[in-house]
Amino acid sequence: MAPKEGEKKKKMLELEEKIRSCTLCPLYKSRKNAVPGEGSLEARVMFIGEAPGRNEDLQGRPFVGAAGKLLDQLLELAGLNREEVYITNVVKCRPPNNRDPAASEKKACQPYLEKQIEIISPKLIVTLGRHSMMEILELAGHRATSIMRERGKVRKVRLFGLEVLLMPTLHPAAALYNPGTRKLLEEDFLRLKELLRTLESPGESGLERYF
Repeated sequence: MAPKEGEKKKKMLELEEKIRSCTLCPLYKSRKNAVPGEGSLEARVMFIGEAPGRNEDLQGRPFVGAAGKLLDQLLELAGLNREEVYITNVVKCRPPNNRDPAASEKKACQPYLEKQIEIISPKLIVTLGRHSMMEILELAGHRATSIMRERGKVRKVRLFGLEVLLMPTLHPAAALYNPGTRKLLEEDFLRLKELLRTLESPGESGLERYF
């Protein structure tokens, strides 16, 4: 293991331990497991959802229920797999009854998300769902109108001192309740596939085009 890789792993393990023992907001009282996140610490792409659900709370892992199975299929559509991306949520503990995360809960978890982004330094962040989109755009100093207007659009933002591409899309759970949105998700993940191809291209048509 290279020194840099070993240092990243050490920092992430320490951060995960802090998240699992966190008591900064009342959610710790009802959780079974905090859900720090998982994936490659060298990931080019980082996916940020909203908050853990019931299955995630039980297993301590992100996106392991029905929405997680759909996310796996969408990743495959984009030419990716879980082993090469990093997946986390804005809020690390499940809100009771899967209610929307409160502003105070998002604020309590913000330093954890900031540290994860710092450790991984992704080239591209994909937000999953309205709450994740609003939170990340706000942290980057932007205002969003609606998820349907923003989904699939790519912009360069500065987030915690890091220049990164940002692409919002719908939460996979939305397609479970409204099958018509699955097509929109598939469109966005195909767009993600093309974006990744562009980023891999040399010269002005590739990475330098954005950074």
